[in-house]
Amino acid sequence: MKTSRFAPVALFLLLVAPTLAPTPATAEHPKAEHPKAEHPKAEHPATATSTPAAVGDKAPDFKLTDTDGVEHSLAQYLAEGQVVVLEWFNPDCPFIIKHHKTNRTMDETYATLKHKGVVWLAVNSGAAGKQGAGLERNKKAREEYRMTFPVLLDENGAVGRAYGAKTTPHMFIIGKDGKLAYSGAIDDNASPTEYGTRNHIISALRGVLDGRAVPEPVTKPYGCSVKYAD
Repeated sequence: MKTSRFAPVALFLLLVAPTLAPTPATAEHPKAEHPKAEHPKAEHPATATSTPAAVGDKAPDFKLTDTDGVEHSLAQYLAEGQVVVLEWFNPDCPFIIKHHKTNRTMDETYATLKHKGVVWLAVNSGAAGKQGAGLERNKKAREEYRMTFPVLLDENGAVGRAYGAKTTPHMFIIGKDGKLAYSGAIDDNASPTEYGTRNHIISALRGVLDGRAVPEPVTKPYGCSVKYAD
């Protein structure tokens, strides 16, 4: 029997065919993308994290403009050797009316000791649209109450919060050394109409001016709440 001359070729093809078969392309699976999660950064406004100054601490510095457009700087007053009284103010608060119109406590107290190097500043930290806030209202109130010292506007409330001002009025005294010497009420009667028997500011100022310890460096302030921005 004759062997076909094509037989060796056929056999060869049978043996190598599997290795010549095209290898199916490996499916490419797209790599999963894992974008980095973006975590919003927490905002920490100074007023939310800062602790208000306490008696004995260095008084927070500030620059504020009054109703006449004049800028007032705590650092400048201290450089001049002045003792500074701060009164938190809201012209439409009944307790402010008590001490500025009914009894004129504030101006009379200021008149008693201003010749000894005392500066008295009223500060309104009421936000725009709040009771007693705004340039025009405070300018009018200063005339109406015949105030002998300026009213400074702190509409963003930064200075009020730095001092921890809670009420109108809330009184602070800053000594020549730049430290808070007193924080609290003007007197010892929290009534919206009756005047107290003890003026805490006169007592504290005399101690500060004479270089003595203030008898009651902290008292409880009373009045309307300061109308800070919401």
